[in-house]
Amino acid sequence: MRNWWRPLSRLLLRATLAFALGSVVLVLVFRVVPVFGSMVMLEREVSSWFSGEPLDIQQRWRPWDELSDNAKLAVIAAEDQRFPDHHGFDLVELKRAIESAMNGGSLRGASTITQQTAKNLFLWTGRDYVRKVFEAWFATLMELLWPKERILEVYLNIVEFDRGVFGLEAASRHYFGVGADQLSAAQAARLAAVLPNPRERSASHPGPRTARHAAWIQRQMNNLGLGYLEKL
Repeated sequence: MRNWWRPLSRLLLRATLAFALGSVVLVLVFRVVPVFGSMVMLEREVSSWFSGEPLDIQQRWRPWDELSDNAKLAVIAAEDQRFPDHHGFDLVELKRAIESAMNGGSLRGASTITQQTAKNLFLWTGRDYVRKVFEAWFATLMELLWPKERILEVYLNIVEFDRGVFGLEAASRHYFGVGADQLSAAQAARLAAVLPNPRERSASHPGPRTARHAAWIQRQMNNLGLGYLEKL
């Protein structure tokens, strides 16, 4: 048993160190290189092959200065209002989610923008615990190695807004016929409102629930103000 365990333990240690080093290099590369794809895009593409339903992936990278400030504020207001202040994990929302579940309520999401960026860029969809462990690892690396602006920039360029529509530029043109730098506050709020379920909600023709959510997001945007982006 001892002879069997020692080489296996060395192999596992080497594999762990190789993964850790490789992931650090990968995160450092994406700190400066524009992102033209993600693991979620690949997952959607592969799924379309197996289902026999063609999928045309639409995505175009736009740098930070060419992304609407309204959109930046909208996703913060909708998804993660403590984004400028936390280090990848919102402990306040996590505590509330646990308390809600313990009191018999539905399990609330507590993922931050950093965690969602890590999942979209490097991992797969789903709620399994293995993915959550990898998500926490990549989110920690991103918080250590990227500025907040870069995290939000990458998130806005790869997040899914509709079937095959990824990133703010593609979504802005898909729903409203304008570029990512021309979104109004109302349009940005509508786009942020579809993010909980982007393949079943529409920003251009929102249902009652999505419209209410968009109105709430716009109120939150007004409360925060565009000056909130200076905290990033």
